[in-house]
Amino acid sequence: MLRGAHLQQGLRSETAQRAALPAGSLRPGPGSSQCNGYGSSKSVGGGLLPRPYQHHRFSEHSAERDVKTEAHSAIPPAKGLFDPANDKDACGVGFVAQLSKGASRAVVTDALKMLARMSHRGACGCEENTGDGAGMLCAMPDSFFSSVLMDEQSFRLPPIGEYAVGQAFLPRDEAQRTKAKCIMERVAAKLGHDSLTWRSVPTNNRSLGKSAVAVEPIVEQWFLSSRGIKEALDTEQQLFILRKFIEAELALVGMGEDDVYFCSLSSATVVYKGQLTPEQVPEYYPDLQRPDFRSYMALVHSRFSTNTFPSWNRAQPMRLLGHNGEINTLRGNRNWMTAREGVVACEALGLDKQDLEKLEPVVPEWQSDSGAFDGLLELLTRCGRDIPEVMMMLIPEAWQNDALMPQEKKDFYRFHSSLMEPWDGPALVTFTDGRYLGATLDRNGLRPGRYYITHSGRVIMASEVGVVDVAAEDVARKGRLMPGNIFLLDFDEHRLVEDKELKARYATRRPYSEWLAQNTVSLADVVNTAPTAMGVPLLGVPPVSTVHPPAAVGAAAVAATIKKAVGISNGAGNGNGKNGKDPMQEEDALLSILQPLKAFGYTRESLEMLMLPMAASGAEALGSMGNDAPLAAMSDRPRLPFEYFKQLFAQVTNPAIDPFREAVVTSLRCFIGPEGDITTTVPQHARRLELMQPILSLKEMGAMKVMNIRTTKWKTKVIDTTFDAAAGPAGLLPALQAVQAQAAAAIGEGFSFICLS
Repeated sequence: MLRGAHLQQGLRSETAQRAALPAGSLRPGPGSSQCNGYGSSKSVGGGLLPRPYQHHRFSEHSAERDVKTEAHSAIPPAKGLFDPANDKDACGVGFVAQLSKGASRAVVTDALKMLARMSHRGACGCEENTGDGAGMLCAMPDSFFSSVLMDEQSFRLPPIGEYAVGQAFLPRDEAQRTKAKCIMERVAAKLGHDSLTWRSVPTNNRSLGKSAVAVEPIVEQWFLSSRGIKEALDTEQQLFILRKFIEAELALVGMGEDDVYFCSLSSATVVYKGQLTPEQVPEYYPDLQRPDFRSYMALVHSRFSTNTFPSWNRAQPMRLLGHNGEINTLRGNRNWMTAREGVVACEALGLDKQDLEKLEPVVPEWQSDSGAFDGLLELLTRCGRDIPEVMMMLIPEAWQNDALMPQEKKDFYRFHSSLMEPWDGPALVTFTDGRYLGATLDRNGLRPGRYYITHSGRVIMASEVGVVDVAAEDVARKGRLMPGNIFLLDFDEHRLVEDKELKARYATRRPYSEWLAQNTVSLADVVNTAPTAMGVPLLGVPPVSTVHPPAAVGAAAVAATIKKAVGISNGAGNGNGKNGKDPMQEEDALLSILQPLKAFGYTRESLEMLMLPMAASGAEALGSMGNDAPLAAMSDRPRLPFEYFKQLFAQVTNPAIDPFREAVVTSLRCFIGPEGDITTTVPQHARRLELMQPILSLKEMGAMKVMNIRTTKWKTKVIDTTFDAAAGPAGLLPALQAVQAQAAAAIGEGFSFICLS
């Protein structure tokens, strides 16, 4: 997280000076910012020299919001059962592109038509003219910007590639807006970027509903030199650092993403979006109606905010992607990414530890699932990976049980699963960095994606067909995206890259098979090298066999007792059969295992409706009744800890899946153990413990406690999680805090695994 003291110290010691801008402008434009007293210069055209920065000392309380601004979001804070962190998106998405990379007006008009024809995939609130969000991401419209700045400000832009554009949502309060712009310019100057000019983006809100207008931001475009003092980095890496540093500085004066938000800051792309309906996008932004607004690619998105609040900054496209679907693993993904921030070094960006803190959080709490995914995609891409490679890493195919997949590709996925768990859920994700434009489906293929490629090199991909008119005789190829496949355009090579070619390219780039063989540790390795086959029990804790009768220990014994109760040996069926045995015989047999069953939370209903039919027939019982039992947190009966943790899954559109009936696309396989820096690709990432499933036997758990693998030097700290029942409920919190303290101390002492026992 941000360290306010460090950043404030940086503000107090700053003596940045602006360099003269290159010749180009005849006079300052009306969009220029007058930054008096906020440590910035006047932003003027290249023909006028800026005055030096005026240093401003922020107060010791600058980390608090000193002036209330009109935020461009009406999302309420978390309260009761509502938490904005649970927000999901489900939308319509697509793109239009020209493989020749020749900018044309037709690409833009076709994309706007596509967006309007997918309006049924978006949503609006109780006001029909307040949308959940819509927008367009396109390649830099250089000819348009050059023309409009000359017309409006008599300003001549540098050649394309030498300037960047920041499309920003700013506060409506003029003082706060000026303050934000001056901070942005000051940070840019410190990093060696010249602020060229500001442009107020023309907008027309006549068709917007009251809810959207109430939180409408001021939209401005900031033109600046694309390269700064970090000459070893490419342009987009420098602009990524600039944006993150600006966000960190703004946070110190209490301005968050609801006050100042960059839709985009790039030399290659620009994003026009808002809390709009699809039809409102070109009406709200007259720029998009101009005949000279041309692009070689345009990605559009219409948002359906699933059970969430819409806002201007959550509208899509994001900076690199447009997403239709849901990331159902979001909470785990977010928590793991927050934990990894401590070891992320971003070596490719050349930042010191203090500057690295300004890149955090990688996955902001306020963002939706799509925004969180976009933040991680941007980090990994800016740290040196190609965007298609990152997509393979974050949304992998179902590789674990695919007997037909080439081994090189399997090893690529297996290696990267040691770095990052999948961002899983039903999803069609479109993505671009300016050079590549593509789309991928989740491993289940639970969202539609259709494409057309014409003889003239035009490519149309969308959530459905019919959104762009294409003459049948002009269609060279058409099809649909397959589960786990990537549909990719390479504008530098002017071609479609086939999924097989693309994945072979990245799978063979490094010797992943060799790295895995040399570094990965299996559970069998742990068991075979343990000092004793059964491990060592905790001191003072009697073995389970002395607490319960031997007949009640272990799944096999329990199953045998239940089978004895129902009077069977083996069988098969649908799980609903009756055996006709004496109920008294059944009850006597069950009484023998009553104590351990009660201890582990089994109810009469779970035995009668689930366990007995499974033991009798070898099949899971089928039923259509809903589960009307109170949630564990709301129940007035004692509940086991695991009952408080439920799988977070969209119950509306997706069926329940498990690794047995859906083995083709689902796996329990995972890596655990010490992690490294995910922004690098090195053999040491594979030095983790690979589990085929997360449930261990007593023998395996005992070996984990005393593991002795010389090549890894791993050690396990066993922490007792029990506490004196005499303390009652009041004893729980101190016990949890003690476990937390012991775990933190174990990390400091060099332990690699923690066993909560």
